[in-house]
Amino acid sequence: MGASARLLRAAIMGAPGSGKGTVSSRIIKHFELKHLSSGDLLRDNMLRGTGFPRTVPQAEALDRVCQLDTVINLNVPFEVIKQRLTARWIHPGSGRVYNIEFNPPKTVGLDDLTGEPLVQREDDRPETVNKRLKAYEAQTKPVLEYYQKKGVLETFSGTETNKMWPHIYSFLQTKVPQTIQKASVTP
Repeated sequence: MGASARLLRAAIMGAPGSGKGTVSSRIIKHFELKHLSSGDLLRDNMLRGTGFPRTVPQAEALDRVCQLDTVINLNVPFEVIKQRLTARWIHPGSGRVYNIEFNPPKTVGLDDLTGEPLVQREDDRPETVNKRLKAYEAQTKPVLEYYQKKGVLETFSGTETNKMWPHIYSFLQTKVPQTIQKASVTP
């Protein structure tokens, strides 16, 4: 068996812009991916941060193939996510990207080099972001309830990934050591 021994099967859930991609890459860096997920499907979804399973039938189908040990839910207020997602503006001519919070243009609404107007991608417009968040909430609430009932849901609430990460890390440390010990006992 060796490296393919069952270790910890985990999924990350959270709305678009909640930080799934960042948390996934930190988990991979700190715990090594093989300690966290088993199966190409989960690994691929973790890397792309697509948050499978999205519906109860998907969750049930996944359970038939493999039981998740833990489901990490990133609970970030929608207002914070909206600010995050709508802060991005683009200069269409060059593709230069600005972020109102982290990397603002020198003059509001204008490209630094050409002075031409910046635009928002359709996906980043407040009304589109609202729709996406509402759809996520409607679709995902039953999935979170499903995992809550199974006793595998662990919710982390906050407004900043950097402040949520230490709690996620500590939680995973309680999950990972036992499974590593089990795996290292070779017959």
